[in-house]
Amino acid sequence: MGIVRGLFLGRFQPYHNGHHAVVEQIAKEVDELIIGIGSAQWSHSFDNPFTAGERVMMIRRAIKHLPIITYVLPIEDIQRNSLYVAHIKTIVPPFQVVYSNNPLIRRLFEEEGIEVRRTAMIHRNEYWGVEIRRRMANGEPWEHLVPQAVVEVIHEIGGVERLRQVTETDTTVSPKPQDLIGRGGGGEMGR
Repeated sequence: MGIVRGLFLGRFQPYHNGHHAVVEQIAKEVDELIIGIGSAQWSHSFDNPFTAGERVMMIRRAIKHLPIITYVLPIEDIQRNSLYVAHIKTIVPPFQVVYSNNPLIRRLFEEEGIEVRRTAMIHRNEYWGVEIRRRMANGEPWEHLVPQAVVEVIHEIGGVERLRQVTETDTTVSPKPQDLIGRGGGGEMGR
């Protein structure tokens, strides 16, 4: 059959322990793994605080121990669902299986005849980008929710300070934590 290459898509804002557990599981099922960083063109907002390059750093450092070949590639949004799979195919190496729980992603790849497998949802209430970003913005503990390599990258790039600054308001009333959710632009498939 040859090499089985899998594709795992996400925004990874930031790459967290839930993503990491899924990646480690996928690595047991495929010969090579492509990690596609979606919404690569967005950064410096609550929904997408980190650049594509910063997310590449986070993931590469966190997965360097994996015993398989991995590719970590940024993928910009095209805002045309009917062309999304073709767009992906122009950016990443050939793949045989996609890993996703996102209903739209699943549908788009299945319509193109590509096998799609679900991934485990691990501690979804904690390992969730929105919750991790909320904690960062509000000065709450978050480091235990991401791999240590990701903590190091976020501190190296001043990520917490950036997230706090982009969620500031120019009014005298500070936003409530729940108001921080959903701020910023962009955001596509997979939080």
